[in-house]
Amino acid sequence: MESVFGLVGKNFAIVVADTSAVHSILVHKTDEDKIMLLDSHKLMGASGETGDRAQFTEYVQKNVALYQFRNGIPLTTAAAANFTRGELATALRKVLLNWYFDIFTLWRTEMLVYSYKNPYMVNIILAGYDKDVGPSLYFIDYIASLHKVDKAAFGYGSYFALSMMDRFYRRDMTVEEAIELVDKCITEIRSRLFVAPPNFLIKIVDKDGAREYEWRKSIKDTPPVAAA
Repeated sequence: MESVFGLVGKNFAIVVADTSAVHSILVHKTDEDKIMLLDSHKLMGASGETGDRAQFTEYVQKNVALYQFRNGIPLTTAAAANFTRGELATALRKVLLNWYFDIFTLWRTEMLVYSYKNPYMVNIILAGYDKDVGPSLYFIDYIASLHKVDKAAFGYGSYFALSMMDRFYRRDMTVEEAIELVDKCITEIRSRLFVAPPNFLIKIVDKDGAREYEWRKSIKDTPPVAAA
């Protein structure tokens, strides 16, 4: 029941994500940070399979840092979004390429054993601030679709977050107005979603950089019970 959403304001962009680490019917923790700081002025909010989400966002983060180290300048937000989209597309197509290759080489023995590589099952909201462009937000889904948008959402919470943003969003919103809208989205998700995540993390990026802004918590993790 993940919920990740974001929006662009007058001189900033905000990304919000739930902080629940869930497997099947179990909640393992409620303080999982699903918004990666790619560099000083970029945020990547991700939803999807836990392993894919952690591995892929770290992979993108390290490659963004590597580009800056090699070239002396950071990637723009648009370039980082296109790099992310390209890596998702490459991983997605490895499945079909390996399948066709192995079927071609093994068809005489009628064997269907092949090397199977999974694509990354992650959906991404990438936000950034560029000096010459200002704030921007990119929607990237698990099948490598890429769109520059003013607002976006993934997960079951998107049904309600998108509805609230469609009703109240404006492109020239101040930070205070945007946070008020974020709180409306969180309240709606908590009240309407049958299994709603209790805690949310809000991060912001503007000319001063990318940083954590606020938490919205309704429960806290309890320490494990010591064995008798």
